Amino acid sequence: MGKISEFLKQVVSEMRKVSWPKQKELTRYTVVVLVTVIFMAVYFGVVDFGISQVMEWYVNF
Repeated sequence: MGKISEFLKQVVSEMRKVSWPKQKELTRYTVVVLVTVIFMAVYFGVVDFGISQVMEWYVNF
């Protein structure tokens, strides 16, 4: 048990040293991530649709 409690004490000590982002920074980062995810989802959706249309045309040709 001594090793576990020592480990947890060190974790708490290190977490106090962490520089947490301010609310404005966190909001900006969150918006960037969401916009990127939406853009990538739309991009891959369009690419997938295009490839499926080409394959459908090729199979029915």
